[in-house]
Amino acid sequence: MTIDLTRRAAISCALALTALPVSAQETWPTEPLRVFVGFPAGSSPDVLARIITDPLAERLGQPVVVENRPGAGGVIGVQQMLASAGNGHTFGTTINGPLTTAQRMLESTGYDVAEDIAPVTLIATSPLVLAVSSDAEMTDLESFVAAAGAEEEALAYGSVGQGSGAHLTAELFSDEAGVSMLHIPFTSYAEVTTSIMGGEIDAGFMAPSAALPFVESGNMRMLGITSAEPFPQAPDVPVIAGQAGLPDDFRAELWNAFMAPGDTDPAVIDRLNTEITQILEDPEVQQKLLAIGWQAAPGTPAEMEERIATDTQMWGAVIDRVEAQ
Repeated sequence: MTIDLTRRAAISCALALTALPVSAQETWPTEPLRVFVGFPAGSSPDVLARIITDPLAERLGQPVVVENRPGAGGVIGVQQMLASAGNGHTFGTTINGPLTTAQRMLESTGYDVAEDIAPVTLIATSPLVLAVSSDAEMTDLESFVAAAGAEEEALAYGSVGQGSGAHLTAELFSDEAGVSMLHIPFTSYAEVTTSIMGGEIDAGFMAPSAALPFVESGNMRMLGITSAEPFPQAPDVPVIAGQAGLPDDFRAELWNAFMAPGDTDPAVIDRLNTEITQILEDPEVQQKLLAIGWQAAPGTPAEMEERIATDTQMWGAVIDRVEAQ
């Protein structure tokens, strides 16, 4: 009888293990991870992704391969991540645009953010600075807003393209400050800075790392920064919030995030969130991010989901105003 009971128990245990899903029987990850980036190799989003994925591979004990799929402002990278999903080892990093504004600005992205994307964590944020030529009469935010609100010819500002973060930030600023400015789109910050220094345009919102070399050489000055707090890369630049009639809660930041396909196992999401958060708490990693203009900003998946919703609403209102002009 004892032998029969033991045998039955063993059979029952084996059957129970067979009934468990594969993900519960194996220790994830069981193969290399693929991380899609919607920008070319060497670009800021690509470098940022590799700062994270190199130590992530060491922590997970599996290679983490970055795959660049540039195009449509990062949307192609998201599409490729979703097209390659299915085995629990495919992920992506992205700037905010593909998750907040692309569905308003493109005829179709081919995905629904709420249904198809599982947030893992924000990686880092980057504010923009309002930059002018060192020869400009505007020496601070007050004088800039006064000049922009004058009845003479509108101030012209440059951005890195229609619908870019720089463009929408300038439009948000204009609306909150109650002024009107003329938008001149370019294809790169290099063109924007050259045009500012050459007097072809009056100003531009740009990444601190793009403006700093020209500020340090005495060719440009930064009048304000769009983050809620001073930015370590430019600690002496005052925050725009609360100045020159701007509201105290004014904020406009670019961000980069780690994401997964929407059907990814929640346990995998939690594991990745824990690992990436610990990576971002490393001072050496934080310094690497600051060197390319980003500040580490890890959080929970729920916080990233909330940020997506908040920014989608905020930038959607800006897009509505731009389209109505």
